[in-house]
Amino acid sequence: MIAKIEAFLEMIGVERGAARNTLDAYRRDLADFAEFLIAREVDALIADQEDIEAFAQDLSVRGLSSTTIARRRAALRQFYQFAVSEGWRSDDPTRRWDGPKRARNLPKTAELADIDALLAAATTLKGWKAVRAACLIELVYGCGLRVSELVGLPMRTVPKPEIAAMRVKGKGGKERLVPLGSHARHALDAWLIVRSESLTEGNQKVEAEKFLFPAKGKAGHFGRREFARLLDELAIKAGLDPKKMSPHVLRHAFATHLVEGGADLRSVQVMLGHADIATTQIYTHVADARLTELVNRNHPLAQRTKKGP
Repeated sequence: MIAKIEAFLEMIGVERGAARNTLDAYRRDLADFAEFLIAREVDALIADQEDIEAFAQDLSVRGLSSTTIARRRAALRQFYQFAVSEGWRSDDPTRRWDGPKRARNLPKTAELADIDALLAAATTLKGWKAVRAACLIELVYGCGLRVSELVGLPMRTVPKPEIAAMRVKGKGGKERLVPLGSHARHALDAWLIVRSESLTEGNQKVEAEKFLFPAKGKAGHFGRREFARLLDELAIKAGLDPKKMSPHVLRHAFATHLVEGGADLRSVQVMLGHADIATTQIYTHVADARLTELVNRNHPLAQRTKKGP
């Protein structure tokens, strides 16, 4: 079973360009299914619809979220489709497994004042770390980068001073151009001036020189978890709730503020690197929700309703 799983993961990694995080998640999902089948004394290649239904019920009993269950289902469906294409079995036992209904949760976002507060808190750090923190925030908020795209930026993608855009490699190895606003450009230029100071600390490997944000870890660059911890630290310094602040929240803020400012969805889709514009449309709902909240909080009729007739 392990060999079959690895063959499947290799296929979606090479042919479909699946990201490392996706591969790791699918590996865990399929390992969980294999462990479930061991208790039933059934091999995955002979599992039938009854086994699949039992697994789906077990996931619900365990109290897993609808999002996690949906990913388990996606992993199994793709695995069995691959198994059929490879001739390991003749049918797909997951074909009748209906996915859980997922609530449409609006993404969390941040106010412009929150971003300003984070940037102000960044100035309290020492030396080049303050400059790096400001640059990280300006790029993730000003360019809408995913955290993995941000921390892994190679030096070769840094544009010349006269170019107001940056080439970014996103999910599936797809490249896109993201605009580089004046604030992000200034923060980037400031970081490039002091970046060499970070390379002399901690005896980093040669690989670190390849990255815009070098670090002494195995990857050679500043990590996603390190950035999340940095945001927690800055949020606390700024008097913000760290639970409501994350790299992804800053990316959401980028998109939400653009839509609120009148940007068209197609442009926002391109800048975010979304494959489907339906994914981007969520930000119109965020904008609507924020406008409704604004009216309810400030409109005279809303205030009169709160106070009574």
